[in-house]
Amino acid sequence: MYSARPAHTPAHAPRRPRILAHIAITVFSLQAGAAAWAQGIKYSVAIDAPRPIEKLLKENLDLLRWEGNPRLDIDQLQRLVKAAPDQVKTLIATEGYYSPRVSAGLDTSGATPIARVLVEPGEPVVVGDVELILQGFEPIEGGAKPFDSADLRSRWSLPAGRRFRQDDWETAKRDLLRRVIQNRYPRARLVESSAVVDPDVKRALLKVVLDSGPEVRFGELRIEGLKRYAPAIILNLNEIKPGEVYNEAAMQAFQARLQDTGYFSGVEVSTDQTETLAEEIEALTDEQKAAAPKKPVDNPMLLPLLVRVTENKQKNISVGLGISTNTGNRAQITYDDLSVYGLRMKSNLIAETKRQSARADFYFPTKPGGYNDNFGAGFERNDVQGEVTAVASLAVRRAWGSPLLERSITLEYLSEKRSVDGLPDRGSKSVPFTYNFTKRALDNLLLPTKGYVFNAQGVAAVLPLLTDERFLRLTTRYITYRPLGDSGTLVLRAEAGALGSKQKAGVPATFLFRAGGDQSVRGYGYQQLGVREGNAIVGGRYLLTGSAEYQYWFKPPWGIAFFYDAGNAADAIKDLKPESGYGVGARWRSPVGPINVDIAYGQAVKKARLHFSLGFTF
Repeated sequence: MYSARPAHTPAHAPRRPRILAHIAITVFSLQAGAAAWAQGIKYSVAIDAPRPIEKLLKENLDLLRWEGNPRLDIDQLQRLVKAAPDQVKTLIATEGYYSPRVSAGLDTSGATPIARVLVEPGEPVVVGDVELILQGFEPIEGGAKPFDSADLRSRWSLPAGRRFRQDDWETAKRDLLRRVIQNRYPRARLVESSAVVDPDVKRALLKVVLDSGPEVRFGELRIEGLKRYAPAIILNLNEIKPGEVYNEAAMQAFQARLQDTGYFSGVEVSTDQTETLAEEIEALTDEQKAAAPKKPVDNPMLLPLLVRVTENKQKNISVGLGISTNTGNRAQITYDDLSVYGLRMKSNLIAETKRQSARADFYFPTKPGGYNDNFGAGFERNDVQGEVTAVASLAVRRAWGSPLLERSITLEYLSEKRSVDGLPDRGSKSVPFTYNFTKRALDNLLLPTKGYVFNAQGVAAVLPLLTDERFLRLTTRYITYRPLGDSGTLVLRAEAGALGSKQKAGVPATFLFRAGGDQSVRGYGYQQLGVREGNAIVGGRYLLTGSAEYQYWFKPPWGIAFFYDAGNAADAIKDLKPESGYGVGARWRSPVGPINVDIAYGQAVKKARLHFSLGFTF
C-alpha cells in the first residue's frame, strides 16, 4: 500500500543532512573568498637601481601604486610583475636611458611575496647635435637694432654633450619660445621640433624650427572697466609710448603699479588682439577667402595696449581688535574713501593701552614719473615709562620709487604737549623737513631668508619759523638675512641715531631716542631704556642697538630662534652703556609675514618678558 511502506522513510532520510552540509560548506567558502578578496594580497616591492632611477620608479611604477590595494589578487600581481620591465624601460627612457637591462620576478619563498625589480640602465643617450633654425627676425627699419640670434642660440639649455632627458627637452623648447615672445615677437611659434634618438650610438639629434612672426609694437592705450575714478589714475602711471617695441616686462611693471594704487581689485594689462584674431577666424571659416591669396600681415604689427580693471568699492570701513606686547590692547577703526574731490582719503582711529591716535590723509593720483603726493593731519597721545606726550601735526609728503628702493620727503608742523611725573608740563613747536631712504635687496619681500634692508633718515628743523629749538637728526637701520646650511638663517640687526641741537629742551620728544621692546632690545619693556628724568624714562640724544639671531627651520614653515640683543639710549655718547637681553623664540612663516613669539631675559632688570611681533618694521 502506498501509505504503509515503512522502508521508504529510512531509504530517503539521510539525504537532508547531506544537502544542508553542502549548502553550509558553499556559504563558508563564499564568505572566506569574500574576506580574502576584501583583504587583498599583501606584498612588498624591492627595486635594485641607481638612486635617481629608483626614486623615479617608486613614484610611477604600477607595482608600487597597487601595493596595499584590497582588490588585488595573486593573478593580478603576477601580471603586474610581468608588465614591469616594459614599464620600467618606458619610464627610464625619459631620463635618457634607451638600452637598459631590466628583469622582474616574484619571490614567494617567504610569508609575504616580494616583487623584485633589477635595473641596469647602461650608458645614457647624450645630445649629439642641435639644429636651431630661426625664421624671420628681420629688422623692419634700416636703423632698427637686429634681433640678437647669437644670444638666443647661446642660451639654448640642452646643448651637445648633455644627457638627453625628456623633461629637459620640453623645457628647452619652452624656454626658447618664451625668450622670444617676451620681447618684440609675441606671435612667435615653434614650426617644427624633433628628437631622433639612436640607441646604438647613444646620440640624440635635435632639430627646432622657430618662426618669429611679425614684429609687434604698442599702439594706442585702451581702458575697460573704469567708471567711478578719473582716467588720470591710469594714464599717469603708463610709461609705455605708442610705437615702442612690444615688451612683456614693461606691461607687467605697468600692471603692478596699477595694482598698488588701491583703486582696483583686479588689473590686467595686455595687448588687444581682438581685431587680429577676428580676421584670422574669418579667413579660416570663409572657403572663398581661404582659397584666395592671403593678405600679408602688417610688419610691424601695431597692437593697442589694453588695460582691464575691476574697481574697488569707493567707501570702505573696517574694525579691528588686537594686542601688542609693546603698546597693549588695541581697537582700531579705518575708513577709506577712494574719491573725495578726486583724491583718495585714508583715515583711522586707534586706541591702545599706551597710545591713542587719529589721522586722515588725502592722496593725489600718482603723477607721471611715479611721484605720490599727499597731505594730512593727525593727533597722537603716548603714555610711556612715566612720560605723556600729545602731538598735533600737519604734513605734506612726496614719495617715489619702488618697494626695492623707496624715497620720500616730508614737510610738517608739530605742536607737542609733554608731561613728566614730578616735573612741570612743557610744550614745543617745530617745522621739520624729513628725507627718508630705504633700500631692499631680499629674496622675498614678505618672508625673507636672504638679503638685506637698509634705511637712512635725515631730519632738519633749522628755520626759526614756528620752531622752538633748531636741530638736526640722523638715523640709520640695517638688517641682513644670511642662510646657514639647509635649515638655518642668521639674522643681524643694527640701529644708530644722533641728534644735534644747542639744547634738548624744545625738541619734540618724538625726535628723541629710546630703546627696548619687540623690535629693539628684547627682555625690556617698550621704550624702557633711555634717560632718567624725574620719575620717568625719556628719550636721549643718541641711540645704538644691535641684535644677532639664529633661526632653525626644523619643519618649515615652523622654526625656533636663539637671539642676543644689546643697546641703549643716552644724552652723551660716553653714557651709551649697552643693556643686554637674550632668549629663545618660536617662528612661523605665515601667509602675512613671519610671526615671532619670544621669551627674553633682560640682564639689567633681572626678569623675563614675553614678546610678540609680526615681520619687521622697515
